[in-house]
Amino acid sequence: MSSAKNQVSFLRRASRWRRGEKLTAARVHQSRCGFAIKTHALVIAGMFLAVGIAPAAETAHARMYCFSPRFQQSEDQSSLFTMDLTTLSSGANGELGFGDFFATGYSHSTFLILTDQLFGDQYNGAMALDVPTGGDANGNTYPDFFEVAQPVNAIATSGAYNISGIGSGSVSASWSRNARSQFGVCVLTLKNSSFGNLVFTPTFELIEYAGPLSYTPGLNIVSGTVTLTQTGNPANQIWGRVQFVKVSTDRFNMLNLQPGAWTNSALQTITFTNDLFLRVASWPTNYGGYFDFADWDPNTTDPDYVSWGMSIDDTNDFNHNGIPDFSDDPPAALPRRPLLSFALTSTNLFLTIHGDVGHQHQVQETLVLPATNWQTVVTVTLTNDPQSVPLPLSAARAKFWRVQAQ
Repeated sequence: MSSAKNQVSFLRRASRWRRGEKLTAARVHQSRCGFAIKTHALVIAGMFLAVGIAPAAETAHARMYCFSPRFQQSEDQSSLFTMDLTTLSSGANGELGFGDFFATGYSHSTFLILTDQLFGDQYNGAMALDVPTGGDANGNTYPDFFEVAQPVNAIATSGAYNISGIGSGSVSASWSRNARSQFGVCVLTLKNSSFGNLVFTPTFELIEYAGPLSYTPGLNIVSGTVTLTQTGNPANQIWGRVQFVKVSTDRFNMLNLQPGAWTNSALQTITFTNDLFLRVASWPTNYGGYFDFADWDPNTTDPDYVSWGMSIDDTNDFNHNGIPDFSDDPPAALPRRPLLSFALTSTNLFLTIHGDVGHQHQVQETLVLPATNWQTVVTVTLTNDPQSVPLPLSAARAKFWRVQAQ
Protein backbone atom coordinates (compact mmCIF):
# COMPACT_ATOMS: atom_id res chain seq x y z
CA MET A 1 0.00 0.00 0.00
CA SER A 2 2.85 2.39 0.83
CA SER A 3 4.17 2.13 -2.69
CA ALA A 4 0.98 3.74 -3.91
CA LYS A 5 1.25 6.72 -1.53
CA ASN A 6 0.85 10.09 -3.26
CA GLN A 7 0.99 8.32 -6.58
CA VAL A 8 -1.48 9.11 -9.33
CA SER A 9 -1.85 6.96 -12.38
CA PHE A 10 -4.28 7.23 -15.22
CA LEU A 11 -5.32 4.32 -17.33
CA ARG A 12 -6.78 5.81 -20.49
CA ARG A 13 -8.81 3.81 -22.90
CA ALA A 14 -9.21 4.56 -26.57
CA SER A 15 -11.95 7.05 -27.38
CA ARG A 16 -15.07 5.69 -29.00
CA TRP A 17 -18.31 7.11 -30.38
CA ARG A 18 -21.72 6.04 -29.14
CA ARG A 19 -25.04 7.75 -29.82
CA GLY A 20 -23.15 10.68 -31.30
CA GLU A 21 -21.15 11.21 -28.06
CA LYS A 22 -17.41 10.77 -27.57
CA LEU A 23 -16.62 8.65 -24.52
CA THR A 24 -13.28 8.88 -22.71
CA ALA A 25 -12.64 6.66 -19.69
CA ALA A 26 -10.15 7.43 -16.94
CA ARG A 27 -9.42 5.57 -13.72
CA VAL A 28 -7.84 7.51 -10.84
CA HIS A 29 -5.92 5.74 -8.01
CA GLN A 30 -5.32 7.78 -4.86
CA SER A 31 -3.80 6.91 -1.43
CA ARG A 32 -5.06 8.80 1.56
CA CYS A 33 -4.84 8.18 5.35
CA GLY A 34 -3.09 4.85 4.91
CA PHE A 35 -5.77 3.17 2.81
CA ALA A 36 -6.62 3.18 -0.85
CA ILE A 37 -9.70 4.90 -2.22
CA LYS A 38 -10.59 4.29 -5.87
CA THR A 39 -12.52 6.92 -7.78
CA HIS A 40 -13.77 5.98 -11.22
CA ALA A 41 -14.35 8.91 -13.54
CA LEU A 42 -16.29 8.45 -16.75
CA VAL A 43 -16.32 11.66 -18.80
CA ILE A 44 -18.75 12.05 -21.69
CA ALA A 45 -17.41 14.79 -23.94
CA GLY A 46 -19.14 16.65 -26.69
CA MET A 47 -22.77 16.43 -25.59
CA PHE A 48 -25.12 19.20 -26.67
CA LEU A 49 -28.29 20.48 -25.06
CA ALA A 50 -29.84 21.05 -28.48
CA VAL A 51 -32.21 18.26 -29.47
CA GLY A 52 -30.64 17.99 -32.92
CA ILE A 53 -28.83 19.90 -35.59
CA ALA A 54 -30.75 21.45 -38.47
CA PRO A 55 -29.68 19.92 -41.76
CA ALA A 56 -27.75 22.06 -44.21
CA ALA A 57 -30.54 21.70 -46.76
CA GLU A 58 -34.26 21.25 -46.22
CA THR A 59 -37.11 20.50 -48.59
CA ALA A 60 -40.34 22.39 -49.14
CA HIS A 61 -43.07 21.73 -51.73
CA ALA A 62 -43.49 24.17 -54.60
CA ARG A 63 -46.38 24.52 -57.02
CA MET A 64 -46.54 26.87 -60.01
CA TYR A 65 -49.53 27.67 -62.18
CA CYS A 66 -49.85 29.87 -65.23
CA PHE A 67 -52.48 32.60 -65.08
CA SER A 68 -53.07 32.16 -68.82
CA PRO A 69 -55.22 29.15 -69.78
CA ARG A 70 -54.21 27.50 -73.04
CA PHE A 71 -57.05 26.92 -75.53
CA GLN A 72 -57.18 24.34 -78.28
CA GLN A 73 -58.69 25.14 -81.68
CA SER A 74 -62.47 24.67 -81.74
CA GLU A 75 -65.44 24.79 -84.14
CA ASP A 76 -68.69 26.68 -83.82
CA GLN A 77 -72.00 24.86 -83.42
CA SER A 78 -72.53 24.69 -87.20
CA SER A 79 -68.93 23.78 -88.10
CA LEU A 80 -68.74 26.90 -90.26
CA PHE A 81 -65.78 28.46 -88.45
CA THR A 82 -62.77 27.36 -86.49
CA MET A 83 -61.52 29.65 -83.76
CA ASP A 84 -57.97 30.07 -82.49
CA LEU A 85 -56.79 32.20 -79.60
CA THR A 86 -53.37 33.84 -79.73
CA THR A 87 -51.18 36.48 -78.14
CA LEU A 88 -48.58 36.30 -80.92
CA SER A 89 -47.99 38.79 -83.71
CA SER A 90 -48.23 35.88 -86.15
CA GLY A 91 -49.44 32.34 -85.71
CA ALA A 92 -51.56 30.94 -82.87
CA ASN A 93 -50.44 29.81 -79.42
CA GLY A 94 -53.85 29.27 -77.75
CA GLU A 95 -53.16 31.74 -74.96
CA LEU A 96 -55.91 33.60 -73.15
CA GLY A 97 -53.45 36.11 -71.79
CA PHE A 98 -53.48 37.34 -68.21
CA GLY A 99 -54.10 41.09 -68.19
CA ASP A 100 -56.49 43.70 -69.51
CA PHE A 101 -54.72 44.46 -72.79
CA PHE A 102 -57.67 46.36 -74.28
CA ALA A 103 -58.71 48.42 -71.22
CA THR A 104 -62.14 46.80 -71.09
CA GLY A 105 -62.11 45.90 -67.40
CA TYR A 106 -61.87 42.13 -67.88
CA SER A 107 -59.13 39.99 -66.34
CA HIS A 108 -57.83 38.29 -69.52
CA SER A 109 -57.30 39.21 -73.16
CA THR A 110 -56.48 37.55 -76.47
CA PHE A 111 -56.63 37.95 -80.20
CA LEU A 112 -59.07 35.79 -82.18
CA ILE A 113 -58.64 34.14 -85.56
CA LEU A 114 -61.86 32.84 -87.11
CA THR A 115 -61.38 30.77 -90.26
CA ASP A 116 -64.20 30.01 -92.71
CA GLN A 117 -63.90 26.25 -93.24
CA LEU A 118 -65.59 26.38 -96.64
CA PHE A 119 -63.70 29.23 -98.31
CA GLY A 120 -60.65 29.55 -96.04
CA ASP A 121 -61.24 33.23 -95.32
CA GLN A 122 -59.83 34.50 -92.03
CA TYR A 123 -61.43 37.07 -89.76
CA ASN A 124 -59.22 38.67 -87.14
CA GLY A 125 -60.42 40.18 -83.91
CA ALA A 126 -59.95 40.39 -80.17
CA MET A 127 -61.66 39.18 -77.03
CA ALA A 128 -61.54 40.19 -73.38
CA LEU A 129 -62.85 37.68 -70.86
CA ASP A 130 -62.94 37.06 -67.13
CA VAL A 131 -61.81 33.70 -65.79
CA PRO A 132 -63.30 32.27 -62.57
CA THR A 133 -61.68 33.68 -59.45
CA GLY A 134 -63.97 32.49 -56.66
CA GLY A 135 -63.99 29.16 -54.87
CA ASP A 136 -61.47 27.80 -52.41
CA ALA A 137 -62.74 24.40 -51.33
CA ASN A 138 -59.56 23.38 -49.48
CA GLY A 139 -59.09 26.75 -47.78
CA ASN A 140 -55.54 27.27 -49.01
CA THR A 141 -56.27 30.83 -50.27
CA TYR A 142 -55.59 29.86 -53.91
CA PRO A 143 -58.55 29.94 -56.36
CA ASP A 144 -59.78 26.48 -57.28
CA PHE A 145 -59.73 27.41 -60.95
CA PHE A 146 -55.92 27.56 -60.87
CA GLU A 147 -55.49 24.36 -58.86
CA VAL A 148 -55.62 21.14 -60.88
CA ALA A 149 -56.54 19.11 -57.79
CA GLN A 150 -59.83 21.02 -57.44
CA PRO A 151 -62.88 20.76 -59.75
CA VAL A 152 -64.52 23.62 -61.63
CA ASN A 153 -68.25 23.12 -62.01
CA ALA A 154 -69.97 25.17 -64.74
CA ILE A 155 -68.81 28.57 -63.49
CA ALA A 156 -70.10 31.46 -65.59
CA THR A 157 -68.08 34.53 -66.57
CA SER A 158 -68.51 37.28 -69.14
CA GLY A 159 -66.54 39.31 -71.63
CA ALA A 160 -66.62 41.19 -74.92
CA TYR A 161 -65.35 40.66 -78.46
CA ASN A 162 -64.82 42.52 -81.72
CA ILE A 163 -64.11 40.66 -84.98
CA SER A 164 -63.61 42.47 -88.27
CA GLY A 165 -66.23 41.37 -90.82
CA ILE A 166 -68.26 39.52 -88.18
CA GLY A 167 -69.21 42.17 -85.65
CA SER A 168 -68.90 42.87 -81.95
CA GLY A 169 -70.82 42.14 -78.81
CA SER A 170 -70.77 40.45 -75.45
CA VAL A 171 -69.33 37.03 -74.59
CA SER A 172 -70.66 34.54 -72.08
CA ALA A 173 -68.52 31.67 -70.87
CA SER A 174 -69.21 28.53 -68.84
CA TRP A 175 -66.14 26.77 -67.42
CA SER A 176 -65.96 23.14 -66.28
CA ARG A 177 -63.05 20.91 -65.30
CA ASN A 178 -62.82 17.64 -63.38
CA ALA A 179 -60.68 17.43 -60.25
CA ARG A 180 -57.11 16.23 -60.91
CA SER A 181 -57.39 16.96 -64.62
CA GLN A 182 -55.51 19.84 -66.23
CA PHE A 183 -57.99 19.85 -69.11
CA GLY A 184 -61.44 21.41 -69.04
CA VAL A 185 -64.15 22.72 -71.34
CA CYS A 186 -65.19 26.32 -71.84
CA VAL A 187 -68.47 26.99 -73.66
CA LEU A 188 -67.99 30.38 -75.33
CA THR A 189 -71.00 32.18 -76.75
CA LEU A 190 -70.24 35.19 -78.93
CA LYS A 191 -73.50 37.09 -79.15
CA ASN A 192 -74.09 38.52 -82.60
CA SER A 193 -77.27 40.25 -83.79
CA SER A 194 -76.37 40.10 -87.49
CA PHE A 195 -75.41 36.45 -88.01
CA GLY A 196 -76.76 34.89 -84.87
CA ASN A 197 -74.82 33.72 -81.87
CA LEU A 198 -71.62 31.78 -82.45
CA VAL A 199 -71.07 29.03 -79.88
CA PHE A 200 -67.65 27.43 -79.53
CA THR A 201 -66.74 24.67 -77.07
CA PRO A 202 -62.94 24.64 -76.87
CA THR A 203 -60.86 22.50 -74.54
CA PHE A 204 -58.68 24.59 -72.28
CA GLU A 205 -55.61 23.55 -70.30
CA LEU A 206 -54.37 24.75 -66.94
CA ILE A 207 -50.56 24.69 -67.02
CA GLU A 208 -49.28 23.63 -63.61
CA TYR A 209 -45.95 22.37 -62.27
CA ALA A 210 -45.13 20.93 -58.87
CA GLY A 211 -42.16 19.40 -57.08
CA PRO A 212 -39.54 19.79 -54.38
CA LEU A 213 -37.77 23.01 -53.49
CA SER A 214 -34.54 22.17 -51.67
CA TYR A 215 -33.25 25.19 -49.77
CA THR A 216 -30.63 26.28 -47.27
CA PRO A 217 -31.97 28.57 -44.51
CA GLY A 218 -30.16 31.86 -44.07
CA LEU A 219 -30.26 34.91 -41.86
CA ASN A 220 -30.95 37.27 -44.77
CA ILE A 221 -30.84 35.11 -47.91
CA VAL A 222 -32.57 31.80 -48.68
CA SER A 223 -30.98 29.87 -51.54
CA GLY A 224 -32.28 26.71 -53.13
CA THR A 225 -33.04 24.63 -56.19
CA VAL A 226 -36.26 23.38 -57.74
CA THR A 227 -37.16 20.41 -59.92
CA LEU A 228 -40.75 20.86 -61.07
CA THR A 229 -42.81 18.46 -63.17
CA GLN A 230 -45.82 19.47 -65.25
CA THR A 231 -49.07 18.08 -63.89
CA GLY A 232 -50.44 15.47 -66.30
CA ASN A 233 -47.33 15.58 -68.46
CA PRO A 234 -44.38 14.14 -66.50
CA ALA A 235 -42.05 14.38 -69.49
CA ASN A 236 -42.06 18.16 -69.11
CA GLN A 237 -39.87 19.52 -66.35
CA ILE A 238 -38.22 22.79 -65.39
CA TRP A 239 -35.38 23.06 -62.94
CA GLY A 240 -32.81 25.49 -61.61
CA ARG A 241 -31.74 27.70 -58.74
CA VAL A 242 -33.80 30.20 -56.77
CA GLN A 243 -32.78 32.84 -54.28
CA PHE A 244 -34.93 34.89 -51.94
CA VAL A 245 -33.83 37.96 -49.97
CA LYS A 246 -35.72 38.64 -46.76
CA VAL A 247 -37.36 42.06 -46.42
CA SER A 248 -35.61 43.67 -43.44
CA THR A 249 -38.79 45.20 -42.00
CA ASP A 250 -40.65 41.86 -41.92
CA ARG A 251 -38.14 39.15 -42.71
CA PHE A 252 -40.20 36.21 -41.46
CA ASN A 253 -43.17 37.05 -43.68
CA MET A 254 -41.85 38.90 -46.75
CA LEU A 255 -39.17 37.75 -49.18
CA ASN A 256 -38.05 39.08 -52.53
CA LEU A 257 -37.47 36.52 -55.27
CA GLN A 258 -34.29 37.41 -57.15
CA PRO A 259 -33.95 37.27 -60.95
CA GLY A 260 -32.64 34.00 -62.30
CA ALA A 261 -32.75 31.37 -65.03
CA TRP A 262 -34.04 27.81 -65.24
CA THR A 263 -33.79 25.04 -67.81
CA ASN A 264 -36.72 23.25 -69.45
CA SER A 265 -36.92 19.71 -70.84
CA ALA A 266 -35.78 20.94 -74.26
CA LEU A 267 -32.64 22.26 -72.49
CA GLN A 268 -33.69 25.81 -73.26
CA THR A 269 -32.96 28.59 -70.79
CA ILE A 270 -35.98 30.49 -69.48
CA THR A 271 -35.30 33.57 -67.37
CA PHE A 272 -37.46 35.22 -64.73
CA THR A 273 -37.49 38.50 -62.86
CA ASN A 274 -37.86 39.56 -59.24
CA ASP A 275 -41.18 39.33 -57.36
CA LEU A 276 -42.39 39.71 -53.79
CA PHE A 277 -43.49 36.63 -51.83
CA LEU A 278 -45.66 36.83 -48.73
CA ARG A 279 -46.27 34.31 -45.98
CA VAL A 280 -49.99 33.49 -45.96
CA ALA A 281 -51.52 34.51 -42.62
CA SER A 282 -54.32 31.94 -42.76
CA TRP A 283 -51.93 29.18 -43.88
CA PRO A 284 -48.73 29.98 -41.95
CA THR A 285 -46.62 27.22 -43.53
CA ASN A 286 -47.23 28.68 -47.00
CA TYR A 287 -45.66 31.49 -49.03
CA GLY A 288 -47.13 32.84 -52.24
CA GLY A 289 -46.27 35.34 -54.92
CA TYR A 290 -46.17 36.17 -58.61
CA PHE A 291 -43.55 34.53 -60.80
CA ASP A 292 -42.84 36.30 -64.09
CA PHE A 293 -40.92 34.66 -66.92
CA ALA A 294 -39.41 36.69 -69.73
CA ASP A 295 -40.73 34.02 -72.12
CA TRP A 296 -41.99 30.65 -70.92
CA ASP A 297 -42.05 29.14 -74.45
CA PRO A 298 -38.95 30.20 -76.42
CA ASN A 299 -40.22 28.30 -79.48
CA THR A 300 -42.81 30.94 -80.36
CA THR A 301 -42.21 34.25 -82.14
CA ASP A 302 -43.12 36.44 -79.15
CA PRO A 303 -42.96 36.13 -75.36
CA ASP A 304 -45.97 34.21 -74.09
CA TYR A 305 -47.32 32.53 -70.96
CA VAL A 306 -45.17 34.84 -68.87
CA SER A 307 -47.37 35.43 -65.77
CA TRP A 308 -47.48 32.71 -63.13
CA GLY A 309 -48.25 32.20 -59.49
CA MET A 310 -46.06 30.21 -57.13
CA SER A 311 -46.95 28.54 -53.85
CA ILE A 312 -44.26 27.29 -51.45
CA ASP A 313 -45.36 25.09 -48.56
CA ASP A 314 -42.77 24.40 -45.86
CA THR A 315 -43.66 22.30 -42.83
CA ASN A 316 -40.10 22.28 -41.48
CA ASP A 317 -39.84 24.02 -38.11
CA PHE A 318 -36.58 23.10 -36.40
CA ASN A 319 -37.14 25.13 -33.23
CA HIS A 320 -40.93 24.64 -33.10
CA ASN A 321 -41.64 28.38 -32.91
CA GLY A 322 -44.39 28.35 -35.54
CA ILE A 323 -42.22 29.99 -38.22
CA PRO A 324 -41.22 27.66 -41.08
CA ASP A 325 -37.50 27.23 -41.50
CA PHE A 326 -37.84 28.73 -45.00
CA SER A 327 -38.00 32.23 -43.51
CA ASP A 328 -36.96 31.64 -39.89
CA ASP A 329 -33.50 32.50 -38.65
CA PRO A 330 -31.21 29.49 -38.94
CA PRO A 331 -30.09 27.90 -35.67
CA ALA A 332 -27.02 29.48 -34.12
CA ALA A 333 -23.87 27.51 -34.72
CA LEU A 334 -23.43 24.93 -31.99
CA PRO A 335 -20.11 24.76 -30.13
CA ARG A 336 -17.58 22.12 -30.99
CA ARG A 337 -17.47 19.00 -28.89
CA PRO A 338 -15.40 19.70 -25.78
CA LEU A 339 -12.29 17.64 -25.05
CA LEU A 340 -11.75 16.78 -21.39
CA SER A 341 -8.92 15.74 -19.11
CA PHE A 342 -8.33 15.29 -15.33
CA ALA A 343 -5.68 16.49 -12.90
CA LEU A 344 -5.64 15.51 -9.20
CA THR A 345 -4.67 17.33 -6.01
CA SER A 346 -5.08 16.24 -2.43
CA THR A 347 -8.49 17.90 -2.19
CA ASN A 348 -9.82 18.27 -5.70
CA LEU A 349 -10.12 16.85 -9.12
CA PHE A 350 -9.50 19.46 -11.77
CA LEU A 351 -11.49 18.95 -14.95
CA THR A 352 -9.88 20.71 -17.90
CA ILE A 353 -12.27 21.62 -20.71
CA HIS A 354 -11.05 22.34 -24.22
CA GLY A 355 -14.01 24.08 -25.85
CA ASP A 356 -15.36 27.18 -27.56
CA VAL A 357 -14.87 30.39 -25.60
CA GLY A 358 -18.12 32.20 -24.84
CA HIS A 359 -20.23 29.05 -24.77
CA GLN A 360 -21.83 27.66 -21.65
CA HIS A 361 -20.66 24.25 -20.42
CA GLN A 362 -22.52 22.25 -17.78
CA VAL A 363 -20.62 19.70 -15.70
CA GLN A 364 -22.97 16.95 -14.55
CA GLU A 365 -22.47 13.88 -12.38
CA THR A 366 -24.12 10.62 -11.40
CA LEU A 367 -23.25 7.67 -9.17
CA VAL A 368 -24.42 4.92 -11.52
CA LEU A 369 -24.58 4.09 -15.19
CA PRO A 370 -26.79 3.96 -17.07
CA ALA A 371 -28.06 7.11 -15.41
CA THR A 372 -31.62 8.40 -15.33
CA ASN A 373 -30.88 11.59 -13.42
CA TRP A 374 -27.72 13.55 -14.11
CA GLN A 375 -27.11 16.32 -11.58
CA THR A 376 -25.52 19.60 -12.66
CA VAL A 377 -22.71 20.43 -10.26
CA VAL A 378 -21.32 23.52 -11.95
CA THR A 379 -22.06 25.67 -15.02
CA VAL A 380 -19.27 27.68 -16.53
CA THR A 381 -19.01 29.96 -19.54
CA LEU A 382 -15.57 29.47 -20.97
CA THR A 383 -13.33 32.52 -20.98
CA ASN A 384 -10.25 30.55 -21.95
CA ASP A 385 -9.47 27.50 -24.03
CA PRO A 386 -8.59 25.32 -22.20
CA GLN A 387 -10.18 26.16 -18.85
CA SER A 388 -9.99 24.13 -15.60
CA VAL A 389 -12.94 23.50 -13.30
CA PRO A 390 -12.39 22.18 -9.72
CA LEU A 391 -14.50 19.21 -8.64
CA PRO A 392 -14.60 18.17 -4.97
CA LEU A 393 -13.45 14.66 -4.18
CA SER A 394 -16.14 12.31 -3.02
CA ALA A 395 -16.10 9.40 -0.57
CA ALA A 396 -18.27 7.51 -3.00
CA ARG A 397 -16.56 4.51 -4.46
CA ALA A 398 -17.54 5.47 -8.00
CA LYS A 399 -18.74 8.64 -9.63
CA PHE A 400 -19.28 9.55 -13.23
CA TRP A 401 -19.17 12.94 -14.93
CA ARG A 402 -20.25 14.36 -18.24
CA VAL A 403 -20.08 17.82 -19.82
CA GLN A 404 -22.77 19.38 -21.98
CA ALA A 405 -21.88 22.30 -24.22
CA GLN A 406 -24.43 24.67 -25.67
